[in-house]
Amino acid sequence: MAWRERMADNTFEMDLSLQVGKYEVQKLLGKGATGTVYHAKDTFSGREVALKTIEPEVFRDPEFGTVYRAQFLNEASLAGKLKHPHIVGILDAVVQENSGYIAMELVTQGDLSQHVKPGKLLPVADVLQIGFKCCGALDYAYKEGIVHRDIKPANLMMAQGTDVKISDFGAAYLRKSQAVQTAAMGSPFYMSPEQIENQELTFHSDMYSLGVVLYELLTGHKPFTAGSMEMLLLKIQQQEPAPPTRLNPGLPKELDGIVLRAIAKEPGQRYPSWSDFALALSKLSEKVLPPGVISDSEKYVALKKVPMLSGLSDSELWELALAGKWSEVPALKTIVKENEKGQSFFLIGKGQVKVTRGGRLLNTLDERECFGEMAWIRGGEMPRHATVESVKELLLVEFEPQALAAMSISAQLHLTRALVRNLVERLELANTRIAR
Repeated sequence: MAWRERMADNTFEMDLSLQVGKYEVQKLLGKGATGTVYHAKDTFSGREVALKTIEPEVFRDPEFGTVYRAQFLNEASLAGKLKHPHIVGILDAVVQENSGYIAMELVTQGDLSQHVKPGKLLPVADVLQIGFKCCGALDYAYKEGIVHRDIKPANLMMAQGTDVKISDFGAAYLRKSQAVQTAAMGSPFYMSPEQIENQELTFHSDMYSLGVVLYELLTGHKPFTAGSMEMLLLKIQQQEPAPPTRLNPGLPKELDGIVLRAIAKEPGQRYPSWSDFALALSKLSEKVLPPGVISDSEKYVALKKVPMLSGLSDSELWELALAGKWSEVPALKTIVKENEKGQSFFLIGKGQVKVTRGGRLLNTLDERECFGEMAWIRGGEMPRHATVESVKELLLVEFEPQALAAMSISAQLHLTRALVRNLVERLELANTRIAR
């Protein structure tokens, strides 16, 4: 804690400021039983962060001090390791004998606990998008050797729109860690049966917890409640939950099967992978959205299917999905005209186009293929060499240079490599056809 004094217009002012390490505290964001979270500023970089601090008496607690310290160290150990658009980034961490702090990405729109009561529920389409994004983030974390173990509304932060960011990895089970870890950590309402029984945990445990969160976001009720902890745990292990549509009749009937499968008692009865769960949410999302609205999940799924983009990471695919201009194009519409100047390139999410020059058919392109990439690779506005017209209704995305230039350097590099490789393959195929 530092005191600052200054003289101004013959009046003496006293200003109280708090600095933790290199971070200057701006305001209090929240205070819990074990620590405090501040809105702070990195005095070196100027970046604003969420700064979680631990009170010295917490580590000295005779009963739970060891557990709290282990949780704090758990989260601190992930600093700089989890890089995903739907996970709160842990930027920096310092743990000392009786204190410590963790600097995290600042997310200012609150968490999902504000949307789990009747009258406060989000639109169904938004919940499906949130669930889809959580699936991708938890799949990424599991591939990094991490089971979160404490997925609940309070740990799902809202950034903008349906962009969700998973936070608080203090209870996470790190499969690559040599430390002894217990499975019985987490919040009881959201714990999977196998977590309650202290069994070895896989991604299916987090899938169960996410299913409970979706159930609550859709109905305003938890699937299981009880008057005692013992009865609650018994219900989670043995009782079947009511279908969501029984509690909220306005929900699409398909939601019952999706959510109830995610919270099945046995891990083997749940979705076999995160991508299967995500795909089920995405398909239903397309049905509940108004015509002409293209969801984030539909954009991501379309790009994920493109073979030439297989080298891009999950984070880079999301960058690309959000950088594009997406549209639904009717059949028999001209998209690009030969000799017209252009600098963007296109990718077909669904449908088919024909490529002609001087009225002569050169090629047909199906979904997952791109066109116009030469203009972007060469840079600047170049005359188009051919005309491209939709044969069937299209899901089409256009990528303009300005939007792509705003992506991370790694995403731009991987995209450029993918396009060049794709172009080389096309030239090789053309040469083979000519040789025949």
